[in-house]
Amino acid sequence: MFHLPRSFFLLFSCFALVAACDLPQGAAVSGKILRGADSPDATFAVQPVTRDTLPKLKDWPRKGPNAGVQGWIERSRGPADQIILPGDVIDLSIWDNEESSLLMQPQQKVVALKGLSVSQGGTVFLPYLDEVYVAKMSPDKARATIQQKLVSIIPSAQVQLSLQSGRQSSVDLVSGVEEPGNFVMPDRDFTVLGLLAQGGGVSEKMINPQIRLMRSGKLYGVSMAKLLANPGLDTTLRGGDKVYVEDDTRYFLSLGAAGKEAQIAFPNDSVTALDAMSLIGGINDARGNPKGILVLRDYAPDDLRSDGSGPAKERMVFAIDLTSADGLFSAGEFAIQDKDLVLVTESAITATQTVFSIVTGALGVGSRVSKF
Repeated sequence: MFHLPRSFFLLFSCFALVAACDLPQGAAVSGKILRGADSPDATFAVQPVTRDTLPKLKDWPRKGPNAGVQGWIERSRGPADQIILPGDVIDLSIWDNEESSLLMQPQQKVVALKGLSVSQGGTVFLPYLDEVYVAKMSPDKARATIQQKLVSIIPSAQVQLSLQSGRQSSVDLVSGVEEPGNFVMPDRDFTVLGLLAQGGGVSEKMINPQIRLMRSGKLYGVSMAKLLANPGLDTTLRGGDKVYVEDDTRYFLSLGAAGKEAQIAFPNDSVTALDAMSLIGGINDARGNPKGILVLRDYAPDDLRSDGSGPAKERMVFAIDLTSADGLFSAGEFAIQDKDLVLVTESAITATQTVFSIVTGALGVGSRVSKF
């Protein structure tokens, strides 16, 4: 009678055991994640990232953490002088050579009128002249206006004027710089970069610093990198503006057979899928599947489109193949968005190697047992 070797039964048992169990994996296999995507009632859709699909993907809605930020204000050059505004304070020195004067004591040649506050109506009160309108004038023009009115009662009067700017002529630099504070605008052509310089510059510890400008109840934003690269964005400030600098709060997640699994901050305004692969330390050589790079993204219901001009489902999976030139170039143009999940799937070969490791290990144990 023919007898099968004991090792055969052991080998058969090992394969049966492996077939009956799900092998433990460090990362999911692409096929398992995308299973059911073709079903009519699928809760997600898969979109390959290729040269053919990139043009339409670039027009799909973009996600961001700053829904209240309304873009940025381009620079409009202002006059390089000051203007007097309500709340400012002016000091006057009035000179008179007449023997007798309405303002001077005998032998007195100059009288100082200090701390004259500009009213909300834009006027200051002067003896014998009542209210004199000086708002929206430069200091030189206001001086000439006051002197012209004084000439009617003091023909030889000469006027000197100094200005102390109030809140409406200053801006606040709130945070994100070495020395925040309230700064008086030296002229009407004072810009955001000039204000940041007065505050000691943006902190070097910040990640892709974002400039925020609060004006008239609205919030505007731009990155520091973009502001430095484009002089036309160096916005001219207005009195009462508030400026602060904050870190870029966007991030994406890295999971699977990647070099590292972590929450990755955006170091630049734009991060492509190829940039993301570099930021996460690439693909694990022993486990990762370069054909199975998946980017998972949630969209809002209002973003959905049925004509291909937007996502078909709220949950979208973008599939990237890094083993071809088309896939590599396309990954270099596909933009990662805030809170995306970049998943490096595990190679099917890894699972096969795991099976053989289990089987050969079991056979090794069996052979040792058979010796006893």
